[in-house]
Amino acid sequence: MVEKLKAVEKKLGYEFKSSELLRQALTHSSYAHEHPGENLQDNEILEFLGDSVVGLIIADYLRQSYPNLGEGQLSKLKAALVSTSSLSVLARKLTLDKAILLGKGEEKNEGRKKKSILAGTFEALMGAVYLDSDFETSRWVLQTLIHKHFKKLPRNNFLINNFKSALQEFFNQRKLPSPVYRTVTETGPAHEKIFMVEVCSEKLVLARARGHSKKSAEQKAAQKALKKLLKEKLKVFSEEAFIVNPKENNDD
Repeated sequence: MVEKLKAVEKKLGYEFKSSELLRQALTHSSYAHEHPGENLQDNEILEFLGDSVVGLIIADYLRQSYPNLGEGQLSKLKAALVSTSSLSVLARKLTLDKAILLGKGEEKNEGRKKKSILAGTFEALMGAVYLDSDFETSRWVLQTLIHKHFKKLPRNNFLINNFKSALQEFFNQRKLPSPVYRTVTETGPAHEKIFMVEVCSEKLVLARARGHSKKSAEQKAAQKALKKLLKEKLKVFSEEAFIVNPKENNDD
């Protein structure tokens, strides 16, 4: 376990003063419940704290990085960065999927692959960094990770949206009936279901896509539909969000 903790610190670029705090950040409640004799604290309180730490740091980072963007666009960009999908990406970059302590049940259900567990562990880790140091250190650690791993972030003026919202706006602007999402099939065991979803315009099927959740499958289906309907080049930023640079489009 010591080697895994060291690997996390190396990827994070921060060495903990309290190794116990780092261990707590990586202790899922399922593991703590199965090892009552070890008197372990799980990471749920750290996750609660880290959620606010991450949200504030990213909001301030975006405010400074994009002074010309309005509140609406900043909110959409922040939502993309703090989404479960994006935070789970950062968690894997830090090898948290290998270091997290899971109970036998979650281990059997492939909890190391679950985005919700990975994102929660990342938030717990940032909460631990905050308690182990201070806010400015936490800011430096997180902003460094953003610069390193989210290289698709634009530097200039841009538009960002999630695929379902953008598809809805496309239909609203043309005064067409809203697109409808239907679950076509559900396959696989309960802990690892695969959903096939189609998005339709009245009787016309625009696109179909698979995902590990209905939400994920719907976003992917909307993404496919948008690629067919829009002329703009969509720069996919995360599983749920895309970026359009108006200047680039005008030059095409």
